[in-house]
Amino acid sequence: VQLVESGGGLVQAGGSLRLSCETSGFTFDDYAIAWFRQVPGKEREGVSCIWISDGSTNYDNSVEGRFTISSDNAKNTVYLQMNNLKPEDTAVYYCAADSYGCGAVLWWPDFNSWGQGTQVTVSS
Repeated sequence: VQLVESGGGLVQAGGSLRLSCETSGFTFDDYAIAWFRQVPGKEREGVSCIWISDGSTNYDNSVEGRFTISSDNAKNTVYLQMNNLKPEDTAVYYCAADSYGCGAVLWWPDFNSWGQGTQVTVSS
């Protein structure tokens, strides 16, 4: 299982970024793909998740209405469109995969395959 994130960068508050998570090495349709983020000294927190087989999604309350998760099944890639970014969105963003689904609450120990992360910095 391989996951590679891209699309991070520096953006001003109110701006937008689209993160990509390219996957390989597993049957894409059988997995849930989630985005997590982490700042130094804090636990990794769940942002959003998509269950590829039926397209169902969930979001953390802090990003609901601003972030959109989607998948391109032909490319085995999941995207996170982030709009109206805020300084508190600054973090390293990771994508992760698990065959058991998103779960009612996104909790990082439930996911056993991870990408290397991409830095998102939002300036005020």
